[in-house]
Amino acid sequence: MKAELQKLSAKLEDAISARVQAEEELLTSESKYRQLFNTMTSAIVIYEAVDDGDDFVFKDFNQALEKIEKIRREDIIGKRVSDVFPGVKASGLFKVFQSVWNTGNPEYFPEAVYSDERHPGSWRENWVYKLPGGEIVVIYNDITKRKQAENQILELKEFNEAIVNNLAEGIILENEHGIIQFANPAMLKMLGYEKDELLGKQWNIFIPDDQIEIVENANIRRCQGESDQYEIKLKKKSEERMSVLVSGVPHYQNGIFSGSLATFIDITEKIKLQSQLRQAMKMDSVGRLAGGVAHDFNNMLSVILGHTEMAMENMKPDQTLNAHLTEIRTAAERSADLTKQLLAFARKQTIAPRVLDLNETVEGMLKMLLRLIGEDIDLAWLPGTGVWPVKMDPVQIDQILVNLCVNARDAIGGVGKITLETENACVDETLCAAYPGFVPGEYVHLKVSDTGNGMDKETLSRLFEPFFTTKETGMGTGLGLAMVYGIVKQNGGFIYVYSEPDHGSLFRIYLPRFTIKSTAKPKEGVAAAPVRRGNETILLVEDEPAILELIKMMLEHLGYSVLAATTPGEAIRVGGEHAGLIDLLITDVVMPEMNGRDLARTLLSLYPNIRHLFMSGYTANVIAHQGVLEEGVHFIQKPFRNRDLAIKVREILDSE
Repeated sequence: MKAELQKLSAKLEDAISARVQAEEELLTSESKYRQLFNTMTSAIVIYEAVDDGDDFVFKDFNQALEKIEKIRREDIIGKRVSDVFPGVKASGLFKVFQSVWNTGNPEYFPEAVYSDERHPGSWRENWVYKLPGGEIVVIYNDITKRKQAENQILELKEFNEAIVNNLAEGIILENEHGIIQFANPAMLKMLGYEKDELLGKQWNIFIPDDQIEIVENANIRRCQGESDQYEIKLKKKSEERMSVLVSGVPHYQNGIFSGSLATFIDITEKIKLQSQLRQAMKMDSVGRLAGGVAHDFNNMLSVILGHTEMAMENMKPDQTLNAHLTEIRTAAERSADLTKQLLAFARKQTIAPRVLDLNETVEGMLKMLLRLIGEDIDLAWLPGTGVWPVKMDPVQIDQILVNLCVNARDAIGGVGKITLETENACVDETLCAAYPGFVPGEYVHLKVSDTGNGMDKETLSRLFEPFFTTKETGMGTGLGLAMVYGIVKQNGGFIYVYSEPDHGSLFRIYLPRFTIKSTAKPKEGVAAAPVRRGNETILLVEDEPAILELIKMMLEHLGYSVLAATTPGEAIRVGGEHAGLIDLLITDVVMPEMNGRDLARTLLSLYPNIRHLFMSGYTANVIAHQGVLEEGVHFIQKPFRNRDLAIKVREILDSE
């Protein structure tokens, strides 16, 4: 019995010892768990469900929660979540609690956002589990800094994308194999492709064959780490070509070459404008040359015409030599007409503008135009209603219509139609942007169209060049349209031509509206008086001796007394030494020492009532502004006929 008690006692001691050891191990394990629980950086909260999962009670949490939420254990342990955080039941996280408690399936709630006094703009991520005992465990981290960094990266990305997507320049990114990886909207619009039509394709999809070598060389430079810039032609989806300026740089990923990035700037319009500028400069140079040549050329023609006419006056009409002289005079007059056309192109012809009704002016020309174009061509006249007045020399309107209608007749070459139209036109900034050279304002629009054979782009580009013609040798001078261009420009207008081969041509001329209100109709020119002789004294100044002698002979033949001088200085001396009156000064405009206008002013001190007649091959703006004669100025254009000079002199001397 004693032995049994000893055995039982030993077993009891072993059991007690084992329990003590187990309790010690449990305490150690719990201590480790608590230590681990409290040292974790993630916040851990254990909730116990109450009211059948309608609410939850704080059962335990670690020290990380105390730091994050700035709360004390004694303040919330045993309390309901809804009491500690009013309104929490409406949150997404609380609904996750209920879902996990009901299903037992763990859930991840990625972004719980808090914005209160304790946590302004904070972000959390949560893992929610259900323990075997029914408690709900939530592990969550504060990811505010990470989220802020992600947002900054996202904002920067969106900002960069906004810049790239709104740039006017096209951008393309291609990999090291030349495959297009990215194209911004401007590039897609530039080429006319949709994104899926371009991405994944080789870069040569929009490069013409004759431009490929240029791009290949640029790609080689980029592979070698070099940047580049060059101009090439691109091929749109529509096969239309455009000029671009390309700037390319190598593209790297993790320090390894991975392709190239290139920007494309559309310079098609820029090149077009540069071409127009070069054309304008070329035409201006020709114009200056024409103006300079015209002076000397007209002087020589004056000598030829004057002597020819004086010789013819002393011959009988039936004499053989008279026929030769007639041919000489005709050739000289044709040469003078060519010079006038050159001056018109150069905008140096002298004009006397007046207020016109364009409809009336065109109607006055219709009969003559019909004779010019012939019976096989129908001339349609479609005048606009209420067309505004313009201020121009009516002779210039005649020149425009004659040249355009004759060109149209030649382009038709048989049966066809020419249409003349007028209308009012308001040119705005939008139209000016579409058509270089246009200027905003109110204009009278004159249209001349035909059903002729039309023109190609090459012809259109050279249409207004002096001496350019598509007609056979001897069939045209190439000055007609150059003259039209000069006239329109001289009057502050502009001209646009549309034409296609086999589809006729349309000339659109815009002449500025005359805006000064006036109900008075401009007076018609007084009919030229018959040639009369005179006996007044005329001071003649001309630096070209041959012309001086010729005009002196012409004036003396008409009965005038002539004092001749070859320089302004000599004219002042002769005028000062002359004892009687000098009734009229006839002087060249462009001379050495001083011009004709300054000479006339100087002589006024000697002869206050002296009258003036200026003559020149062109005026050089001495007596005219932009070729427009100043009011009250008398002028005769070289070369002139004897009769023209006689009438002009008598007209000035007889005027009040």
